Amino acid sequence: MAIVDWAKQVEARGGTYALHGRVEEAFLPVAEAFAENFRVEEELGAGCSAVIDGQTVVDLWGGWARADRSQEWDKHSTVCMMSVAKGVTGIAFNMLADRGLVDFDERVATYWPEFAQAGKENITVRMILDHTAAIPVLTTDVMYPGGLLDQENYIKALEVQEPLWEPGTVAAYHVHNQGFLLGEIMRRVTGMTVGPFLRENVTGPLGAEYYIGGMTAEEQSHVAEVLPNTKARLFAAKDQEVPPKPTTPEGWQDGAVLRSFAFLQNAPEPWHTTMNSPSWREVEIASGSGHGNARGVARIYGAATGVVDGVDLLSDDQLEKMIEEQHNQIELLQDRPYHQANSVLLNTPEAVYMGPNMRSFGHHGLGGSIGFGDPDAKLGFSYCCNQMHAVGDNGPRARRLIDAVYSCF
Repeated sequence: MAIVDWAKQVEARGGTYALHGRVEEAFLPVAEAFAENFRVEEELGAGCSAVIDGQTVVDLWGGWARADRSQEWDKHSTVCMMSVAKGVTGIAFNMLADRGLVDFDERVATYWPEFAQAGKENITVRMILDHTAAIPVLTTDVMYPGGLLDQENYIKALEVQEPLWEPGTVAAYHVHNQGFLLGEIMRRVTGMTVGPFLRENVTGPLGAEYYIGGMTAEEQSHVAEVLPNTKARLFAAKDQEVPPKPTTPEGWQDGAVLRSFAFLQNAPEPWHTTMNSPSWREVEIASGSGHGNARGVARIYGAATGVVDGVDLLSDDQLEKMIEEQHNQIELLQDRPYHQANSVLLNTPEAVYMGPNMRSFGHHGLGGSIGFGDPDAKLGFSYCCNQMHAVGDNGPRARRLIDAVYSCF
């Protein structure tokens, strides 16, 4: 394997973008695709990495870490990758199952007794993993407006929340709630929530720059400014008013209603300020507040599909259990189809593209970032960006890079 240094200056949109990286020679087309994103897309700052059979073959970064172009995106820049956190959290949670600490078909209340309120007694862990637990949003008065960053109160609100329809029947993206739910189960069986568990068992051993909450001042100093696209469907809910609370299960099965309750009732304002604040980096929202770079996430998926520097996160048996398809529904909150597995998405080209292998698994994040693994190619891949797009899938920038990686096999 011949790894080479790579650098390029791209002139586009009235500015210059300095791009850097190290690439295995056979994968130089990925570097050219990375540069093409800056030429023809709305790219500001970004990173891309690929790990194959434990070896990093692509590690690229560049552009600008700030909208005013006052700071370059360097090798150690990180960014909020939004729901990429769901995939990383999912891998960590499957590690618990691998160790015999949780059973997907056990009732949540077995591990978390206070959860058994308001009709949730028989909700299983698997229903949380595949978004069929019927509690995609909070509707109780326990959670005050803007309380998304109050982790302790959020858990209390989940304990008294009632299912909005019969659990286990209908998929609705638990956009914020899934991370809080899995994190509390993890705390009950290990004493650690997701962020500390990752540091001790995943990112620490891998030397991966990826964090869910608890970021130190030094770690925060590398975070790039994230630029939400307010035209994105979930953010667009902020332009609406909270609708009247439905009184029937059928009334809740409306994507616009669910989005409004998810993003109006509990989210702080405004999103650009919140997502670039120290509090956003320090709070643990295990389904959305993860900050990292492509190199770190690719290493995590590389160690989930194989071995990276002696680190093997999942047994072969647990990997197969994690990627067993649970359903292929059009989930209610975003009205999108998902091949859903246990805490991770499977390749769903019309919603989240992960290359040619339909067994590929992972999670995208609002605005374009993605992390995924291909279990058959022993591939871990990630792309991250700070200028979010508004398209409904993971977008043309990630697709160009993913196609370039597979063209080099």
